[in-house]
Amino acid sequence: MSRPDLSSQAPHDAVDDEQESPPPACVMSFNASDPSGAGGSAGDVATIAAMGAHALPVVTAIVMRDTAEVFDHHTLDGDVIVEQARSILEDVPVAAWKVGFLGSAEGISSVAEVLSDYPDTPLVAYLPSISWLDEEQQQSYLDAFRELVLPQTLVLVGNHKTLSDCLLPDWDADRPASPRELAVAANQHGAAHVLVTGIGLPNQFIDNVLAGPQGAITGEKFERFEASFVGAGDTLSAALAALLSVGAEPHDAVGEALAFLDQSLEAGFRPGMGNVVPDRFFWALPPGEEGEDGQPLTAATTDEVAMDEPPSRGGPRRIH
Repeated sequence: MSRPDLSSQAPHDAVDDEQESPPPACVMSFNASDPSGAGGSAGDVATIAAMGAHALPVVTAIVMRDTAEVFDHHTLDGDVIVEQARSILEDVPVAAWKVGFLGSAEGISSVAEVLSDYPDTPLVAYLPSISWLDEEQQQSYLDAFRELVLPQTLVLVGNHKTLSDCLLPDWDADRPASPRELAVAANQHGAAHVLVTGIGLPNQFIDNVLAGPQGAITGEKFERFEASFVGAGDTLSAALAALLSVGAEPHDAVGEALAFLDQSLEAGFRPGMGNVVPDRFFWALPPGEEGEDGQPLTAATTDEVAMDEPPSRGGPRRIH
């Protein structure tokens, strides 16, 4: 997969006379500062840049973490979040939004205030696992997310368990909720589509499905990677937002975003003692050396089992 080039399709009002080509599409990301660089604002900037768009990162919180776990976080005042966004929105047109971890219910309210002024701009909302927050913080966060963010969301992205806990907290059936059932629940709050990742399948495969209230629309099946990743969800959702910023239809954008994620994970690396980080610039690197078993010398050969992020191995295979 070569570097995606979105710049030639970027919407713009005017181009400087001295500029030979239009600027790339701009995607505003609302996310936390993540010092590991795996996810959060750093992950969004890297992904959006790798996709050929330009990121406008707005920091919503500061997360204390390494590549293995989250230790703590500090929220930003809602007015600070809004001021960051409004300052650049007065100067630069935004073609798509990406929402990640917003820190608190107050942060969600502040971001939703900004989003509501641009109802025609597509929003990709990623819901990460927030199990590291205390129970009261989790509940207030999810209540605000459902009430304020979902009504403005074009595509809600999340791991199957995380979305189930948010959208169907009282689910008591013997089987897991289907992507369609999650999409119906999300649609009741206003979200048009859900992209459900990490759906377990037999024979070490994992499904990732875009669904609407009428059922599955498209998706990709990945072979399970024997590694634990951090930043995969932010990578997928930021790539999707970059593709939507140039007018791609959701079903087409999802296929390309999943392919980008798959290859980012395949080329993933372990910078520390924790989890594997996606390499969003896999297309810019020379082919790696191979080990004795013929496999690339990447973190993909570890013996850890992927948990909360959508793992993969090999090229994506469309199944819907």
